[in-house]
Amino acid sequence: MDTTQHPTIQHDVSLKARHTFGLDATADKYIEIQHPSDIHCLLDSGKLQKPFVILGGGSNMLFPYRYHGTVVHIATKGIRVVVEDEDAITVSAAAGELWDDLVRHCVAHGWHGLENMAAIPGTVGAAPVQNVGAYGVEAKDYIERVFATDITTGKSLIFTTEECHFGYRDSIFKNKMADRCIITEVWFRLSKTYEPNLAYKSLMEALKMDGLANPSARQVYDTVTRIRWDKLPRPEDMGSAGSFFKNPIISPSHYNHLKEIHPDLHGHKDGNGYKVSAAWLIEQCGWKGRNMGRCGVYVKQPLVLVNLGGCTFDEVRNLSEAIMQDVEAQFDIPLEREALFSIA
Repeated sequence: MDTTQHPTIQHDVSLKARHTFGLDATADKYIEIQHPSDIHCLLDSGKLQKPFVILGGGSNMLFPYRYHGTVVHIATKGIRVVVEDEDAITVSAAAGELWDDLVRHCVAHGWHGLENMAAIPGTVGAAPVQNVGAYGVEAKDYIERVFATDITTGKSLIFTTEECHFGYRDSIFKNKMADRCIITEVWFRLSKTYEPNLAYKSLMEALKMDGLANPSARQVYDTVTRIRWDKLPRPEDMGSAGSFFKNPIISPSHYNHLKEIHPDLHGHKDGNGYKVSAAWLIEQCGWKGRNMGRCGVYVKQPLVLVNLGGCTFDEVRNLSEAIMQDVEAQFDIPLEREALFSIA
């Protein structure tokens, strides 16, 4: 007789408190994964049928009023040292760990590299999917391995940094491996010697204002956290998905043309092109502080769309599409959403 304890499948579960935008949404089925073995039990049971979505902290995901599928919430926990030498340390974190808990843990233990990415909402498992980044640093700069389970075969998979095909807010997990695997664990290679990364202008200016010419990792962490919450709404105060759009990368000729017309255009060289500020483009189109229905553009940061109370999925989609149309019409630049729409 099979005595394996399969994770419980719940029906008609509200997702309102399970994603940071706080839309009134309900999933047909909901499964919480608290241990890596739960994934294998779920796959062996044959009960994970499409459509489904893998949910971490829900910080960049939006759901319709009814999600006609299964939401698999990864809630595994654990941070441990894998290997250590005189100069560096490899740290493993379970996919369900909150990203900021990991960053704070590493800062407290003198493991350096992640401090510029303080206060980013979401989980460790979502970090390689989005290749999260902030203030001149991206997750790919420190990820050594990503461990996952193949949804079809149940086999364990290991991806090196190169095999993750990291790009700007992009990875193999958003493309070739989308809906094909569940990330279970991520290894980070961190330094024991602290060398602050202060290339990002606003971070450097904030530290200078505080008289911190040679900041510690903790001071950088605290400063980044303060800057982030000065310009972004806290999820507990106002629903949002953080940065809703990616900063677009355009050709040098297009950038130079726009720069002649708009000398205050914000941008910097990125590979063979120029990455320009989506927030600046949106503000130039007059959207900062405006709203459509109960969805608005945050008054402090036009890159952020917010739930003004009782916002619906359609209102978010309509506002984002209106912004994208205006930016393309005025600047000939197509914006791409960073936030994900989960429709089933």
